[in-house]
Order: sequence, then structure tokens, then C-alpha cells
Amino acid sequence: MRYYLYVSGSKLDMLYEQIPPKLLKRLAVEAKVDLKVLSVAVQSSPRAEAGTYDRLDIVEKYLEREFDVSWMTEPRPWFRGDLGLRIAGYGAADRPTFMTGREGDTVIALIGSAHHLIGQRTAVDTIQAAYSNLPSLFQLLHDAPDGRPQANRQSPLRQVLDFSKSLTVPPVYSEFLARRLLHGTVTGEDGRELEVVIGTPLYVAMADGDQEQGA
Repeated sequence: MRYYLYVSGSKLDMLYEQIPPKLLKRLAVEAKVDLKVLSVAVQSSPRAEAGTYDRLDIVEKYLEREFDVSWMTEPRPWFRGDLGLRIAGYGAADRPTFMTGREGDTVIALIGSAHHLIGQRTAVDTIQAAYSNLPSLFQLLHDAPDGRPQANRQSPLRQVLDFSKSLTVPPVYSEFLARRLLHGTVTGEDGRELEVVIGTPLYVAMADGDQEQGA
């Protein structure tokens, strides 16, 4: 069982609706979803009668089957990972959330809508914008209270790296599955080459591991 911190309902709905019906049942068996529940979901319109976490299990199986999901240090279009994530964005459900962590020379930055944080739910019709994209991320960096005027002249990856380093909230050791948005190399202050991977998560969940990792 997973203890979820974030589940993107919009991504989940979008992906689930695209799974061919014949494949849906096969994936449900692999994900061990109750087939009685699934049969109702397949025959009904819309197909969303299956529960959120049943659909999430099915979509995850579909992505693993069709898209060759990679590890975060060598990110393909869909990648997964586990590390200590510092999470910014609690407090305003209609704003973006930013999650970041580092493993070795790889820095992970995840951008999404705070509305999808568990415990942060609000009526969908009150949300004016989605934030699972690069423009939202860079607007967040621009609006950061400790942002510096020269930030706009830095490379996008450098801005993300600097913002990641500025977060002081304790990390939560987490596992995640995300869609890659941007990936590149930045030279750190110590001269080491750092891989910066920017993505938007389908889900983030607490993982079994040392909560001190990623600090």
C-alpha cells in the first residue's frame, strides 16, 4: 500500500481515457483490480466509475508497458525515482507546487498544481489554471520572495537549480512517477557537472527509507 502525497487527477483522467478497452481489462488483471468494478467502468460512460487508486494502478501498468519507464538518473519521457523531496506549495490550493531533491549529481525538480496535494483538495471549478508545465515553473521562480533580479538572465536550468538549493523545508523520502519536461546539464558552484531533470508528477508517495536522505 502507498501513502500518497500527491496524485494528479487531471493527468490520471487524461491517460485513463486513452487506454483501449480491450487492453484495459488485461491491465486490470496485472494490477489486481477488482474485475467486477472494472466491468462497470468499461461498460459505462464515462469510464471513470473505477476508483481513483484502481485507475492509477491501471495507468501505471499501461505506462510501464507502452513507454519504457526509466529511472530518474537517465530520464526518458516517463521516469520514476525515490529520494528525499523538499515540497513547497502547501497553503494555496490554486497555486503551483514544487518538489525537489538530489541524488549524487542528479537534481530532480517536479512541478504540479497544489490542488492535487493530498489534503489540499478544493472544488475543481475554483481552479483557474493548471501548473504542470514549464511556463508555470518559471513564473514560480520569478515570483519567489527571495528571487534575485539577475535570475531572469540565467539559464532556465540554472534558475531551477538555484531555487532548489534555496528551499529549507525538511525533505520527505518519497517515490514518484513523472513525465519529463526538460533535462540538461549545469555546472555547480564546486565545478561539478550536475544533471537537472524537470518533470511533472503523476503521483508522489511516501517511501520506505531514511527520512534524512536528500537533506
